[in-house]
Amino acid sequence: MLKKHQRSLLNRIPHAITMLFFIIVLITILTYILPAGTYERVLVDDKMVVVPDSYRIIDATPVGLLEMFKSIPMGFKSAAEVIFIVLAGAIMFGFMESSRAIENTVGVLVKNLGSKNKELVIIIMTLIYGFLGVAVGYENNIAMVPIAAVLSLALGGDLILAAGISVGAMTIGFGLSPINPYTVGTGHKLAELPIFSGAVLRSVLCFSALSFMAYYNVRYFKKISLDPSKSLGKGLDMTNLSLSKPIREYQLNLQNWLVIVVFVLGLVSIIYGVFNFGWYLNELSAVFLMIALVCGMISKMNATHISETVLKSVSIAAPGAFMVGFATSIKVLMETGNIGDTISYQLSNLLQGLPLYASAICMSISQSVINFFIPSGSGQALATLPVMLPLGESLGLTRQITILAFQVGDGLSNLINPTLGGLIAMLSMCRVPIN
Repeated sequence: MLKKHQRSLLNRIPHAITMLFFIIVLITILTYILPAGTYERVLVDDKMVVVPDSYRIIDATPVGLLEMFKSIPMGFKSAAEVIFIVLAGAIMFGFMESSRAIENTVGVLVKNLGSKNKELVIIIMTLIYGFLGVAVGYENNIAMVPIAAVLSLALGGDLILAAGISVGAMTIGFGLSPINPYTVGTGHKLAELPIFSGAVLRSVLCFSALSFMAYYNVRYFKKISLDPSKSLGKGLDMTNLSLSKPIREYQLNLQNWLVIVVFVLGLVSIIYGVFNFGWYLNELSAVFLMIALVCGMISKMNATHISETVLKSVSIAAPGAFMVGFATSIKVLMETGNIGDTISYQLSNLLQGLPLYASAICMSISQSVINFFIPSGSGQALATLPVMLPLGESLGLTRQITILAFQVGDGLSNLINPTLGGLIAMLSMCRVPIN
């Protein structure tokens, strides 16, 4: 009875479009209920930072019906870079898939290691993806997600397991990274602490969370292996992701090796560019497209085949790309209604007078709530920490604990944040809807 109830509950979860539209309507209503307010901001090292104790109420700016729907195209405009990297990543994967390089690589890996050590492969891959989140970043790893989808299906798992191995691990790794420049780095700079101090504690926390993620992935894999009907991924599109022949027949040819080398060199150039030249989404998209073109040439595709591969790849990625823009409209609404600072201010007031440990825990919870409205890690740090740091000190918390509370609240809530464009983008790459 309990299992039937759980399945029934899952079937009643609204579609992602429905959930996001409900949030859009809710935010619109809140612009009529909550007072519009703002903090003063000053420019520090080319970044706008909130001035503590500067919150003030301003004239109300409620959002009308036209403005509510206008926020949707404005959200697409604001999220153009994230939307295109979803399309560019899909195009690159489309060319690599067409060359059979990914399928053959996964087939050879499973043949040599996975047939008798499937659970070990899941643990290792979860930790590898987690390390990518720790060391490389978040959206920077979007191209790695489809590989987990092919690997999961080859091992006998499903696309939900693929999301756990890749998106789940990278979200945890990035969110709890001891060297996250966007959250920890920004926080330490605002708190005037040594950059990335407290790395040992954060490393233990991050590794523990990734280990639990790996355990959960293995647990889920065992469950669906024993009873495939318990899979949460039934009905998801697995076109071109499943292996097309028996494991024993897989091998890598010269063309496959060349495609893999081009892909690896592209990733190395991205990592180098991110850390040395400040590359971000547009540069990554450009590299993805270059990899796709070179893979097409290696595979000896003609112009027509290349064009058809591009359009086919875009058609598969289009729903996920749409979701990114749709979710970003929430951010536009918050800015139009001027209620983001009000929510931050009211949540900080709720922490006043709490016991020491309770205040630290509630600070993390409040950051999780704020994260749904300010999904950018660095943006949230700049908007909330100048308020939270003095508040934490008045409550008896050290600055290090306040930043850790911010990091945990921001990082873990990213696992279920429907307004986080990067999460939706990566889920779309392994064809798992947010709901």
